[in-house]
Amino acid sequence: MDTQENWQGINTKGDTIINNPQMNWHLPASHPQLNPLEHIPNRGITHFVGRDQELTTLHEKLQAGEQVAICAVAGMGGVGKTELATQYARRNIDSYPGGICWLTARDGQLTADILQFAQLQLNLNVPQELEGTLLNSQQQVEWCWQHWQPAEGLVLVVLDNVTDLSSCLQILPSSNRFRVLLTTRQRNLDSNFFELSLDVLSPEAALALLTAVVGEERVAQEPQKAAQLCAWLGYLPLGLELVGSYLLEDPDLRLERMLARLKKQRLMDESINRSWQQMGQTASTAQLGVKDALELSWQELDPMAQQVGQFVSLFAAAVFSWQWVESATELLKCAESDINEAKKQLYKRYLIERIERINDREACYKIHPLVREFLQAKLAESGEGQEFKQAFAAGMVEIARNIPDSPTLKDIESVRDAIPHLEEVAEHLTEALKDEDLISHFAGLGRFYQGQGLYSSAEPWCQQCLSVVKMRLGVEHPDVASSLNNLALFYYSQGRYTEAEPLYLEALELCKRLLGVEHPQVATTLNNLASLYESQGRYKEAEPLYLEALELSKRLLGVEHPQVATTLNNLALFYYSQERYTEAEPLYLEALALCERVLGVEHPNTVTFRNNLVILREEMRKSNSWLGRLKQRLRKG
Repeated sequence: MDTQENWQGINTKGDTIINNPQMNWHLPASHPQLNPLEHIPNRGITHFVGRDQELTTLHEKLQAGEQVAICAVAGMGGVGKTELATQYARRNIDSYPGGICWLTARDGQLTADILQFAQLQLNLNVPQELEGTLLNSQQQVEWCWQHWQPAEGLVLVVLDNVTDLSSCLQILPSSNRFRVLLTTRQRNLDSNFFELSLDVLSPEAALALLTAVVGEERVAQEPQKAAQLCAWLGYLPLGLELVGSYLLEDPDLRLERMLARLKKQRLMDESINRSWQQMGQTASTAQLGVKDALELSWQELDPMAQQVGQFVSLFAAAVFSWQWVESATELLKCAESDINEAKKQLYKRYLIERIERINDREACYKIHPLVREFLQAKLAESGEGQEFKQAFAAGMVEIARNIPDSPTLKDIESVRDAIPHLEEVAEHLTEALKDEDLISHFAGLGRFYQGQGLYSSAEPWCQQCLSVVKMRLGVEHPDVASSLNNLALFYYSQGRYTEAEPLYLEALELCKRLLGVEHPQVATTLNNLASLYESQGRYKEAEPLYLEALELSKRLLGVEHPQVATTLNNLALFYYSQERYTEAEPLYLEALALCERVLGVEHPNTVTFRNNLVILREEMRKSNSWLGRLKQRLRKG
């Protein structure tokens, strides 16, 4: 079972940032001034034609006015919305001295992405509370906008692939120094936005793009067929790029022959059309042209590259590390070199995109949504879908297991690219998770967000974990108790004690019934419930639970177990909080000695216990002074 145990410690509070009721926060004067950040992950294609007027219009609208300018680029998949935003950002860097922030508008997770961006890219220490009051995620985002670095100059914020405008509106910046550019497949998002409806290329622009890709001489030899080829592809940039890459592979392939192959493909391949329709795709001329081009590219791949492409389609529509694909060598029954050869073929055929990373990080890859849907249809036809999904889910579980309870900025940076893919498994591939991996996967997502104080993002995963485990394993299962305990711990960490208590009690009862009263998980839940009562000042109820948890841990785990040391420390803390110093001291000493023997003198727990003992003895020294004794008499009346 994957559990989170609530072991308390004494923490010293550092400097806090204070706000006024209007939430006009100010950074300390010592905050370092940063150079403008140019965060544009997409490099942009080499051949970009036919959108000059759109770029000019976007710039005019974004630069005009004293209020926040919000522009939306709307259009069908494959029409080049993201590419237009990329070209705009790269060509107008000098117009945004405050920096450029590019975010993928993932459903429900945009808030978390903004806060992570502020922490990782702007080096902002986003507060979780001010004047003792917890900030909700929306207030934290507002804090980030107000403390954006550099502090002056226009800032461009790009939100790519917006699918749920309502989740974006409440967290968009309100200061007039920000300019917001959205890309979306949805039309008429909001009447207050300027919306640029991006259609397919004009026939002239489409021909110019094809010419740029395959060369003027080739098009000049067959001008009529070149125009017909553009029309067959619906003047869609993605289709033209796919066919262009195909033509480049064979310099002797005439455009007339290419067009004939596309037409033949549409007549022959009924299965891919059925799969496409089952996915709810609109069979427009442009999209049919893309499918024809994709099918021809697919046929040019060798069998290994086809398998790798099918596996890659399981990733979410977000950047992914190629190392995660390489880890599937056993599943694909090949060597790592074979997978990298497949990568070359997929990249050459425009089936995957290479994404440029900041600070010389390893390059990552991404798959276009239309290409992803095509490859997923191929996977469904292959008969290997379930096996691939299970292997993919297992790889994501391993990443989830390694997410610590309190992730550092380094931890967040190392795992953040994996989060959309962990969420993809949790939302769409839970049937591919093994029973014993359910808690690990959801708990990892919860820890990632909760450890950053992103409670609104963490809560759904904690709740979903409980519901999924109950549905899969039944209500009478030990993992249900663990899920109850984890959800209770989540509520406890926010001071939501009335929500946490019934969950702890239910978990305790379930543990005793299923595992017996003599089980370590019972001791853990007793400790957690005792901590809850202590936090509520219910000391008479807390103390016997702490004592029972300590006795049970010693009996079940042995007196030389690290968890016994932690339980001793917790009980000592309980006595310390009530100024029962003489009862706390021997427990601290026992916990420290045990930790030094079992874990070593440099272990973090040993350091914490030693610090707790030092603090206790300092308080004992103060209380033994004449002033301390006077205060004690006054408190006693």
